[in-house]
Amino acid sequence: MDIGVLTVPLGGQSLDEALAYLSDIGVDAVELGCGGFPGDDHLDRQAYLDDEEKQAELETLLDEHDLRVSALATHNNPLHPDDERAAEADRELREAIRLADQLDVNTVTGFSGLPAGGPDDEVPNWITAPWPTEHADAHEYQWRVADEYWSDLAAHAGAHDIDVAIEMHPNMLVYEPRGLLELRSRTNDRIGANFDPSHLYWQGIDVTEAIRLLGEHDAIHHFHAKDTKVYESNAREKGVLDTAPYTDEADRSWLFRSIGYGHDESHWKDVVSTLRMVGYDGALSIEHEDSLTSAREGLEKAVDVLDRAVFETQPGDAYWAE
Repeated sequence: MDIGVLTVPLGGQSLDEALAYLSDIGVDAVELGCGGFPGDDHLDRQAYLDDEEKQAELETLLDEHDLRVSALATHNNPLHPDDERAAEADRELREAIRLADQLDVNTVTGFSGLPAGGPDDEVPNWITAPWPTEHADAHEYQWRVADEYWSDLAAHAGAHDIDVAIEMHPNMLVYEPRGLLELRSRTNDRIGANFDPSHLYWQGIDVTEAIRLLGEHDAIHHFHAKDTKVYESNAREKGVLDTAPYTDEADRSWLFRSIGYGHDESHWKDVVSTLRMVGYDGALSIEHEDSLTSAREGLEKAVDVLDRAVFETQPGDAYWAE
């Protein structure tokens, strides 16, 4: 497995500077934002699309730093009820798929998106309970919207031989593993997970069980290495559906943390081992969103833990079982 990094926290540096730094601290792969919430500081999608000269320059730069691209990232909401916002997100995603094909990168990461609760609503609506029954009706409507959009998008991804790895995220239609499998069943196998455990921890989902579930369906296309710590003293009082600002750390029920600060090293070794059991051998792309430390310190501490957790070789013959 490769240790990777989503380079967004290093957006203040040039791509060359960011790659040099990441290579120096032992990173093997990078996930490059090219639109949506990750932005495009390190990969201007429209500048690189259909430009063979710029694409060759990128390949040379990556080779100089002995790095590969694990995925292109363009997280946005293509199901937004505002037609202009939905169209922009759709364009970003389709162009990212085309660019990934041209760059010989096999994965694009993003969100499922979230529709409104009905055709006349103006704001996306995250449904978390089936009662009162208008919420169940709204949820059914949202899946009809998603089915139509993602069936077409999945065909586009298939035409370009690209996997779309969806991050299971709150305030999106797909936020847990069964929802991911539902979307995959309605589309094709190009739709899978960008498995980010950080959003599953606070929901009370067992991460290794979720890996096994998605792994049974060969549905893990990419992996975000990101931790979360649940602070029980707050969670006992207000639960985990927490709307306090992420920067109000002392009052939150949970926080995104650097690898090793939410769960210990033995847990991450179990995560890596379970990923190997289900056949995932791609990048563990570190996403730094720990507000208690700087990006560089968070990345370096995460690399330190993962360096001891990842396997660098393929399994040998089980001679003891013969």
